[in-house]
Amino acid sequence: MGFDQISLKGRALRLLAGREHSRAELQRKLAAHETEPGEVAKALDELEAKGFINEQRVLESVVHRRSARLGAARVRQELQAKGLDPQAVAQAVADLQGSEETRAREVWRKKFGEPPQDAAAHGRQVRFLLTRGFGAEVVRRVVRRTAHQDDEG
Repeated sequence: MGFDQISLKGRALRLLAGREHSRAELQRKLAAHETEPGEVAKALDELEAKGFINEQRVLESVVHRRSARLGAARVRQELQAKGLDPQAVAQAVADLQGSEETRAREVWRKKFGEPPQDAAAHGRQVRFLLTRGFGAEVVRRVVRRTAHQDDEG
């Protein structure tokens, strides 16, 4: 059993070297390599005790990597898929919602840079932002404001 234990921890550490992983993610990825029930849990307990697995770091890493390109709804999905603490996820999402419109405008600017010329273009811009998880109200404001800037200036 000792050898498998090392190999499970080794596999976990290799995964963690690539990016932060939640305990639930590691459990999923290592389950196939378990030879005795509870082996993966034991290996993960040891790594968690040593600070190699840290849910807060996972959360911050996802928010840092994804928030510039995705709306709060999509970031929430990714955090939930990692099996992170629901309250921590809710707090991170609430924080993101404060900057939602600014982030949506930046994503819009990089992708389109100019107001939609017709209804089809308008629909395309709206769908693009919606599929990235930005809220409908924010998307409407971002696309509408850019369209009206031409009228005013």
